[in-house]
Amino acid sequence: MPGYIAGMSFLRHIRACNAYDFSAFRPFVVDGVRVGWVHHALAEELPAVDPGFVVLPDRLTLAPEVGDFEARSAVLAHAAEYLVERGTVPKLRNEFYPVLPKWGDEPLMRIDRAAVTPFGVTAYGLHVNGFVRRPDGGIDLWVGRRAQDRTVAPGQLDNLIAGGQPIGLTLAENLVKEAHEEAGIGPELIARAVPVGAISYLMESSVGLKPDTLFLYDLELGPDFEPRNTDGEVEEYTRWPLEEVALSVRTTDRWKFNVNLVIIDFMIRHGFLTPEHPEYLDLVMGLRRVW
Repeated sequence: MPGYIAGMSFLRHIRACNAYDFSAFRPFVVDGVRVGWVHHALAEELPAVDPGFVVLPDRLTLAPEVGDFEARSAVLAHAAEYLVERGTVPKLRNEFYPVLPKWGDEPLMRIDRAAVTPFGVTAYGLHVNGFVRRPDGGIDLWVGRRAQDRTVAPGQLDNLIAGGQPIGLTLAENLVKEAHEEAGIGPELIARAVPVGAISYLMESSVGLKPDTLFLYDLELGPDFEPRNTDGEVEEYTRWPLEEVALSVRTTDRWKFNVNLVIIDFMIRHGFLTPEHPEYLDLVMGLRRVW
């Protein structure tokens, strides 16, 4: 089987998504609240990019006069352009995420999606498990294969629907948008998606820290449903028995890194992974991290 790695487990995916070293970063603090983490070398460079940044021995912050949403966002916009010049990121995305003290708060500023990880800002997103109940009582999952031109995880396996949470949209609005773009699903059908919780992880990458939170939905579909990608992000969809999904997640690296966690959560909630499994408690507790 392509991508097979002998002796692997479910838990290794949670460990891979929670590997980091805080000592390489300093907090990014705004209005007395930590909103991110920035590598020490980048933090030291930023005051020359925009005088709105202030570097202290134990943190990166903003000057007192940079006091409102638009002013803060402008400082981050200058920093995002610098990240491209520096070669930290290949290009700006022109899609903006909110910078929040915590979910539900008013955004302090906006940040280009490309700059989220270099600034260690918590990014939010949503993932939808599209599933079908089989006549034998089992479950099939709809699986997408990501297009080869994707910057992240090209050609790897994905959920039926997944996307980041941009500023200016509610989760419900974003769910409708992503359902249409990624699977050709209309508002009436996606309205049946059931919110089933969230998972979180903190992962260090070559450009920074990824403290991500994913809101999860289950969407039960009929046996005749066929997804249709409309934005070119998915090459194909196939329907997999959950037993085959579980084997692939456990023994291969064919799946986008965070999709492994979404599927593990699905298997736990639907009773496929039970407390008898030796990794069960580590999996349950490892899917939701606080940092």
